[in-house]
Amino acid sequence: MRKTSLLTAVILAAAISGAPQLAAAMGSSNPAPPSESGKPSGKPDAKKNKKDKSSSAKEFLDRYHAAYALIYDKEDYQSGITALRAMGYDDNADVATLLGYASRKLGRYDDAKYWYDKALAADPKHALTWSYYGMWHAEQGNLLKAKDDLEQVRLICGTECKEFVALKEVIDGARTY
Repeated sequence: MRKTSLLTAVILAAAISGAPQLAAAMGSSNPAPPSESGKPSGKPDAKKNKKDKSSSAKEFLDRYHAAYALIYDKEDYQSGITALRAMGYDDNADVATLLGYASRKLGRYDDAKYWYDKALAADPKHALTWSYYGMWHAEQGNLLKAKDDLEQVRLICGTECKEFVALKEVIDGARTY
C-alpha cells in the first residue's frame, strides 16, 4: 500500500513539473471520496473507526489520482478506464466523468454518453460533466445541445470557471478537447 501511494505521488509530481498539459486538463484531481454508504459492495460497518474511514478515503484518492495521471498525463485512456473500473466506484460523479472523458477520447461515443449520464445521475450539478458532455455534443455535430450544456455550466459556476471557458471555446471553434 505504501509503495502504491509513493508511486502515485512520484507520478503526479513528475507530471506537474514536466507536463504543461496537466495545467490545461480540467479533470477534478481531488474528487470527494465516496461516503461509507457509497462503497461498491457490502454493508457499512457501524463499528468502523475514523482511521478506517480515512484509510478508505486515502485509498480511493490514491487510486483515482493514479487513473487520472494515466488519462490526462500519459493519454493512456484504456489503462485509465481499466484502473477506474477496478476501483468499483462507478456511481461516483468524478469517476464516471473521467470514464466518459477517456471513452470519448477513444472514440467510444456511446460509452462516453453512458458515463456522462451516470455522472449526472449521481450529481446533476457537476460542472465538469456538463462541460465534457457539451464537448461530446459538439463532436457529434449538435451545437444546439452543446449550447444547452454550456448554459448548465453557467448556472453552476458562472462564466469565468474553466469548465465554462473550455466548452465555450469548443463551441466557438477556438479549441478542440
